[in-house]
Amino acid sequence: MTDLDPVDRRILRVLQADGRISNAELARRCHLSPAACFERVKRLRDRQVITGYAAMVDPAQVGRDLLIFVEVLLDRTTGDVFEAFAAAVRTQPEVLECHMVAGGFDYLIKARVGDMDAYRAFLGDVLVRMPGVRETRTYAVLEEVKSTTVLPI
Repeated sequence: MTDLDPVDRRILRVLQADGRISNAELARRCHLSPAACFERVKRLRDRQVITGYAAMVDPAQVGRDLLIFVEVLLDRTTGDVFEAFAAAVRTQPEVLECHMVAGGFDYLIKARVGDMDAYRAFLGDVLVRMPGVRETRTYAVLEEVKSTTVLPI
């Protein structure tokens, strides 16, 4: 973990809430001079504490209304199968997140598709054909109770 002082943490909290904020406004909110604020943000980027900036897009506005979680069980848990599966997942735009997990299955996938027909096509044409996939369990999200990218800092 990187050592962050209270000013760095304040900068990160403000940037998480508004990544498009001007340096002058960020400096004002963090009680810094614009030059000092710029240098701190640059240092946070250089140390890869800040890894990027992105626009948050409403999935419904771009035809990705359905959020799906999928448990994936592989047929073997060997390094080559893990690597082949991970490489295949990285090429799929529907997959927003994929995590290797400990427990009763090997990976948990978070995907966005247009509707259940699109998911059925993704499952049958893509997911079950990925290297090593033995079994999947699908969970369609009925309601997003909380969804955030903001880390508690």
